[in-house]
Amino acid sequence: MEEGRASRKLSYALTFIVMFIFWILLSAWQIYPDTPGKFDAIHISQGIAAAALTTYLSRRVIFDLSKRWYVKLLRAIPYVIWELWQIVLANLDVAYRALHPKMPLDPVVVEFETPLRSDLALTFMANSITLTPGTITIMVEPERGKFVVHAIDRKLAKSFVVDQTMQRKLAYVFMEGQHDSSA
Repeated sequence: MEEGRASRKLSYALTFIVMFIFWILLSAWQIYPDTPGKFDAIHISQGIAAAALTTYLSRRVIFDLSKRWYVKLLRAIPYVIWELWQIVLANLDVAYRALHPKMPLDPVVVEFETPLRSDLALTFMANSITLTPGTITIMVEPERGKFVVHAIDRKLAKSFVVDQTMQRKLAYVFMEGQHDSSA
C-alpha cells in the first residue's frame, strides 16, 4: 500500500515539474524582442498555481508510473510522426478534391469498434481522426470502443473499417487489446 502511495506522489511531483518547466518555457518565449518573459514573484506564483492546477486535473493521465508510462511514451513517438505524415497526406488529398473541377466527394458516416478502452487511448484515437483533414469523430462509446466518424469519401472511411492501421498503432502504444505487442 505504501509503494502505491509513494508511486502516486512521485508521479504528481514529476507532472508538476514538467508542467512548471513548460510554463517557464512559454513565459520566456519572446514574440517580440523588446518584450521578455516576466519572472517576478507574482508571475512565478501564477506559474506555480497553473502547474499545480494542471497536475491536479491531469492526475490520472500524465506520468502514471503504475502503468509503464515510459514505454507508452517511447511507443508514442513513432506514432506521432506517423500521424503527422497522415495529416500531410490528407491535406494534399483534401486540396486535390477541393481544386478538382468535378470535386470528387462521396461523404459517408461509418461506425467501427476498436480494442481501445482507456480514456487516454480513446482520446488519442478521436483526436487523431479529427486532426486528419477529411474526417471527424462524431461520437465515441467508451464501453465498446465504438466510434462514429464522418469522412468526405468512402475510401477514407474504409481505412478505419477495413485497414485499421490507426487502431492497431494506438493499441500498440497504449498496450491494449490484441495488438499490444506488435505495430
